[in-house]
Amino acid sequence: MLHINDLTFRYGGRVLFDHATVHISAGQRVGLVGRNGTGKTTLFKLMLGELHPDGGDINLRTRARLGRLAQEAPEGDTSLIDCVLAADTERTALFEEAETSADGHRIAEIHERLMAIDAHTAPARAAAILSGLGFNAETQAQSVSDFSGGWRMRVALAAALFASPDLLLLDEPTNHLDLEATLWLQSHLAVYPGTLVVISHDRELLNEVADRIIHIENGKLNAYGGNYDRFEATRRARMELQGKAFTKQAEQRKKIQSFIDRFKAKATKAAQAQSRVKMLERMEMVVPVVEDRTMSFDFPDPEELSPPIIAIDHGVAGYGDKIVLRGLDIRITMDDRIALLGANGNGKSTLAKILSGRLDLLQGEFRKPSKLKIGYFAQHQTEELRLDETPFEHMAMLMKGLPEAKVRAQLGRFGFEQERANVKVSSLSGGEKSRLLFALMSREAPHLMILDEPTNHLDIDAREALVAALNAYDGAVILISHDPHLIELTADNLWLVGDGGVKPFDGDLAAYRRLLLDLARESRRSAKRDSSPEKGGDATARKADRKAAAGARAQLAPLRKTAGAAEKALADLHKQQADLTQRLASPSLYQGPPAKLTELRRQEAEMAKQVAAAERAWLEAAEALEKAQA
Repeated sequence: MLHINDLTFRYGGRVLFDHATVHISAGQRVGLVGRNGTGKTTLFKLMLGELHPDGGDINLRTRARLGRLAQEAPEGDTSLIDCVLAADTERTALFEEAETSADGHRIAEIHERLMAIDAHTAPARAAAILSGLGFNAETQAQSVSDFSGGWRMRVALAAALFASPDLLLLDEPTNHLDLEATLWLQSHLAVYPGTLVVISHDRELLNEVADRIIHIENGKLNAYGGNYDRFEATRRARMELQGKAFTKQAEQRKKIQSFIDRFKAKATKAAQAQSRVKMLERMEMVVPVVEDRTMSFDFPDPEELSPPIIAIDHGVAGYGDKIVLRGLDIRITMDDRIALLGANGNGKSTLAKILSGRLDLLQGEFRKPSKLKIGYFAQHQTEELRLDETPFEHMAMLMKGLPEAKVRAQLGRFGFEQERANVKVSSLSGGEKSRLLFALMSREAPHLMILDEPTNHLDIDAREALVAALNAYDGAVILISHDPHLIELTADNLWLVGDGGVKPFDGDLAAYRRLLLDLARESRRSAKRDSSPEKGGDATARKADRKAAAGARAQLAPLRKTAGAAEKALADLHKQQADLTQRLASPSLYQGPPAKLTELRRQEAEMAKQVAAAERAWLEAAEALEKAQA
């Protein structure tokens, strides 16, 4: 499908690609990854012909259609559905020609071609894509100009997907999506019929969609089979082997050089010494492993406060006469790690503003300790940074009166060392601006951090650093994110925001994903029933659907029970293991009778075996349930 041969490209005096080569076969779904600044978006522009290489070439298969996610949001009074339909340029052109042509033979050819490309089902296909991205039937008929930039970018994504080109390029397609739309997009791209290349920092998306990873590193394009997790494991193993080979070669060269130095002056050994000199010259050098600088975050730990740190009774939230949420009865402690679920527009950001004190309740009681400190990260706050000032100047203004060393120490927690702390914000990358916001937000060691889409501009390494920092942080976290990986690794509780209220979600993120898929299937079935004239047939079909669903539930019930029991058993063992580890960490144990220590060590080894067995049992039960559900 696409051949990149010996590509060389320089930008701003820096070599981005240095004789890079890679081939992409038809039908592959490729994840393009690499740290920020390595040239991922630039490579897309080279593929599209917007930039021209300094050397080498890029060849697309003859007559293959190349499509992309538009960088600018669509505008105008066109309805959403018509905007998406217009993306199929052949269909649009054929319909226009059919209306104006007077040639009967040509009109017959046009209708034959429209049948071949399945043109008459196009409105239904376009509506299904828009629905998956969060637009219901009513909003699909509205004008594009009625929506904000983020929602219009969803329309652009819908148009790119509907056009279904032979090779589709998507650059960060989840940036303007909520979790619900992101989960739908994962399932849609996983069965994309053409060839796909997607730039994404969303690890979950790359794991669900990609069957090949191309990693940009040191100006090269390195291809790996499998999804992102497979790529990471393969690359780690390759680097370990490369490191061992370099060490082994260095030792070998050292021995050869030692022989040369000892015997090059002796006539009897001169020939052998010269032979070894030639051996060194011919030896192909193994490149040393150079690790990328590890990214790290470090949120300062707050002082302890008595629970609850926030309490809301009978709360009603909204704006003026418009009520968004009602019946709010909320308790938050410093141990809480909560992720808010629900489609955009359901009130997640409204709840975040209430909890952060940026919006007052319309009714009800809000209580919090006088010492409570709250850190709030909003996805649009990067626009409020002062572009002509440095990170140090931003932090110094908020930490007036404190020594420069403390100001720089807080910036250092988020990767701003001396040099980067003195660079103007206008020259920082999107990820660096986000890290600056984290540093500013957490400067007073907040007891509660409210994070609204914190990963939008972070690469995968930075996201992993954020996960580690949040798990090490001692305060409460309220999280709004479209990144399933972040939610799964940091949130203990899920709250569902929808239907004008907030309630705990009884299940994990996988259960929520299944709920969304079930709702989508039911919505499609309802649409088919509503569009069918045979009402009697609909009733029969509904009855059959209900019977089939009941049978499926009956079959799944034992598997659900087994998986639940296995998960509970594993959780109990983990608790026992943690208690045992805590006992072994006691200094007094090592000053007492040796027999007691020996017994605890024996228990530790036995416990490890039990945990391993329980993990295997749980994984087998979970896999059996997942296969049955599929």
